[in-house]
Amino acid sequence: MTSKVEKSIEVEAPLQSVYNQWTQFEQFPQFMGGVEEVKQLSDTTLHWIAKIAGVKREWDAAILEQVPDRKVAWAATTGTTNAGSVYFESLGTNRTAVRLVLEYDPEGFVEKVGDRLNIVSRQAQNDLEKFKEFIESSESETGAWRGTVNRDDAEDGSGSGEGETAEADVDASGSTGATGAGTPTAMADSPGVPGGGAGMPASDPAHDPDGRE
Repeated sequence: MTSKVEKSIEVEAPLQSVYNQWTQFEQFPQFMGGVEEVKQLSDTTLHWIAKIAGVKREWDAAILEQVPDRKVAWAATTGTTNAGSVYFESLGTNRTAVRLVLEYDPEGFVEKVGDRLNIVSRQAQNDLEKFKEFIESSESETGAWRGTVNRDDAEDGSGSGEGETAEADVDASGSTGATGAGTPTAMADSPGVPGGGAGMPASDPAHDPDGRE
């Protein structure tokens, strides 16, 4: 049976900066728990490695829709069943609403128990709060991809490069912020789950197949 989680938060930062930061997968471990690594295989294909209720899972996900400053939607195409979307809305010059909607299918006894205890829901809210802290404490977003993706793009693995592409900064560890969008937060592990791990979405590719930075 599919479960659904919907969470939202208001961030003290401009709409464009908030959206841009969400497209930077390599920064995700700094504010989300459970995901160990994300690799961007193309404009619209991601490979995820995460711990879910203490169990390591891997899956591919397709970005189904990406509209700059408005929306990102994705769905798993292999492995763990999950899908979701994140919406962005300007509330003023320096304030943005972020709404996360997730649908997933708990697998196995431990995951189903965690689902009944609303651990996934609490983790999703916690991750949004950490994202808020991360972007508000940063001088600016670490990078951006301003292209668009529609469902036709998702089917052929391409995305439109139209729009502004910002160069990513290099962080203290020497990694480069990469491009992409969306994150299955609900699939992340939680400290409250037996055998759980920590740390969430991970990284963008060091080299983007379409030359995005």
